[in-house]
Amino acid sequence: MLAVVIEPVKAEFGLSDLQIGLVSGLGFALSFSILGVPLGRIADRRERRSLIAYTRGLGGLIAACGAGAFGFWTLMASRAGGALSDAGGAPASLSMIADLYAPQQRSRAMSVFGVGPAVGSMLALILGAWLANHWGWRTALAVVGGCAVVSALLLRMLTQEPGRSFPAHPAQASSLAGSGAVGLIWGQPLVRWLMVAAAFVLLAGYSFGAWNVSYLVRSHKLSLIHAGWISGSAAIGSILGGLVAGMLADRLVHRYDVRWQMGIPLLGVLCAMLIGLLYFALPAGEVVAATVMIFLFAFFISWWVAPTYAALSLVVPEHRRATASAMVTLSGSIVGSGMGTIFTGSLSTWLTPWLHDQALRAALICAVALMCVSVYAYWRAMQLYPAALLNMEASNAVV
Repeated sequence: MLAVVIEPVKAEFGLSDLQIGLVSGLGFALSFSILGVPLGRIADRRERRSLIAYTRGLGGLIAACGAGAFGFWTLMASRAGGALSDAGGAPASLSMIADLYAPQQRSRAMSVFGVGPAVGSMLALILGAWLANHWGWRTALAVVGGCAVVSALLLRMLTQEPGRSFPAHPAQASSLAGSGAVGLIWGQPLVRWLMVAAAFVLLAGYSFGAWNVSYLVRSHKLSLIHAGWISGSAAIGSILGGLVAGMLADRLVHRYDVRWQMGIPLLGVLCAMLIGLLYFALPAGEVVAATVMIFLFAFFISWWVAPTYAALSLVVPEHRRATASAMVTLSGSIVGSGMGTIFTGSLSTWLTPWLHDQALRAALICAVALMCVSVYAYWRAMQLYPAALLNMEASNAVV
């Protein structure tokens, strides 16, 4: 939602691109870096349903308070609400899904869960842009945050906690997920490469998501609402791409080779990088081609999510799934959300004296090009995955 209202917010408060990058990224990343892993460890020990509901609800309430922001610092504080929501909600949700579905179904199940953020992005880009255009950006932020609070309450009242596949006694679970859990997870080379991959794919993804509406307004001379509608194609592409990736990973792993669990993200990130670079090479006014490119970029970049977290659930012990998910998400949040938007905004500001209206285009090209690091990381993860899977299976057999 904040990406949709960047231009009116920037105009009202007189902010630079660097300051917008700090608001979009640093407010989220600082909070997530403090909360992510501790909340993941809580999810490994306590009831996950309540943790998701409370953190999502409170996060939505803090984000809604952004409607009352009066400058740079209050905007940054409201952005922390999104960090609380993701830090408490995402790892616990992935842990619950892993307990609900067998390994051969897990990528598809997690891809369905991944539809949620994409639908939210689509609503922000289309409905949010309409609200901002007709009622102002403050009303748009308040409405979106309020909807998050309502949905969190419904989750708490209407769902049940699934059974865990590891010891359910609180003291026993606490011991299993206790001190040293982070170090043991970090000790797995596969997990470290997945953290690197997530970091750089999200650097490009967050940069693209945070700045694309502004890019369309500046470079293609579109109105805010028109740019929001076109950017909405990214959400549709992300929904379809996530579902396709989950289905492909489960099918190819079952029929051919377990390395396809990492091969699908690798292929998706590589295609997204090439399409993103082509998108930013389009001349001004090529709106139809730009819309197609946005759709395809979102379609392929979403291929990393479900197979990655499904793989993670298969190579770490059950009592550390939420913590491991939080660690991968943390790396993506710090580098992606925390540094990506700041990197793009500061580079755009630095290039403006020379490139003028094309500075943001050049900065986004650099951000997308850094996805090559993710391509390499997934290639390394693909080599390590079979051994990590066998080690986990052997460990489970001993237990």
